[in-house]
Amino acid sequence: MPVFIWEGRTRTGDVRKGETEAANEQALASSLRGQQITLSKSKKKPAQFSLEIPWMSGVGTKDLVVFTRQFATMIDAGLPLVQCLDILGGTTDNKKFSKALLDVKTTVESGETFSKSLARHPKIFDNLFTNLVAAGETGGILDTIMNRLAIFIEKSQKLKRRIKGALVYPIAILIITALILTVLMVKVIPTFEKMFKDFGAGSLPLPTMILIKLSHGFINNLHFIVLAGIAISVGFTFFLRWPPGRYMWDSFLLGVPIFGSLIRKAIVARFCRTLGTLLSSGVPILDALEIVAKTSGNKVVERAVFFSRDRISEGKDMVTPLGESKVFPSMVIQMIGVGEQTGALDAMLQKVADFYEDEVDVAVESLTSLLEPVMMVFLGGLVGGVIIAMYLPIFDLAGNIKAQ
Repeated sequence: MPVFIWEGRTRTGDVRKGETEAANEQALASSLRGQQITLSKSKKKPAQFSLEIPWMSGVGTKDLVVFTRQFATMIDAGLPLVQCLDILGGTTDNKKFSKALLDVKTTVESGETFSKSLARHPKIFDNLFTNLVAAGETGGILDTIMNRLAIFIEKSQKLKRRIKGALVYPIAILIITALILTVLMVKVIPTFEKMFKDFGAGSLPLPTMILIKLSHGFINNLHFIVLAGIAISVGFTFFLRWPPGRYMWDSFLLGVPIFGSLIRKAIVARFCRTLGTLLSSGVPILDALEIVAKTSGNKVVERAVFFSRDRISEGKDMVTPLGESKVFPSMVIQMIGVGEQTGALDAMLQKVADFYEDEVDVAVESLTSLLEPVMMVFLGGLVGGVIIAMYLPIFDLAGNIKAQ
């Protein structure tokens, strides 16, 4: 649907300008009349080329946190909602975010609620964000909710960085190892083989022969190896997009030694933080559980939370179905039970989230300190073994020359 750049006048004679999607000029004029604006002139907005990745919004976490904090401060100071959006939309350096905020402002001006206007941009403002804003609008505590959202986003991002920090190091070492081995197989080993032939070396040691055979096989089948790597990557991507496949992969991750425990702790911390924030903001528990399930990032946890939600809707407590799912640690189940009995579930969930975020910190530090020497020994041993195997014939040649 085309976008029109328009100018019009209100009943009081004030000039209004904006951009609106409409099928044609008649539809645009009709839409503006509903906002008590008489269209003066309009033109189609020229098409603009932009390379956008479908699953990326172009708006970073930092942009979102700054917006929520500044918005909360402005609302608390008594500025009107539309004016806040106008100021923030005009001052942000991110053009995509600016465009989205100005669209939200236009939608709010037309009479739509703030939360529903935000929901028009799901890649930027997810269900959690829009539902919390809706709760803030209903309760008249929008500034408090926005501050709470900023804190939640910051803590969630910090948790993600911890997990990525634990996983980046071993992945980087494996990639470096693969690159070094590729160079050795393609360039170094064939050079040594030619040198051995030029020197007239006789029978080569077994380790050297094995490496030369591996080098020949690698070079001769390099195109097949590349194609196989691409096929595996594409196949794995489609496997993860298949719901049962994603569930199996997420289940596998939770069971991986060492890393599985770290991932489980991070998921528990996110679950408790998200649910506690929603409940403390006045979101009904069934709606809160649905949002938590969809934003969990793990299909095993999602299924467990939806199962608990169904049981709660039937009149049961939260503890029993969560315990039956076998996903959450018994300590978390017991703390949730205490929170339900005392009527302070939101506060209890925040405490559990704090505890498990500290646990993730400790686990990441321990894992990093353990992986660094292990990976270095692995890389050094692998490369060192290749070098020693290629130098063995040189030692034999040197011994023969010395004997003569």
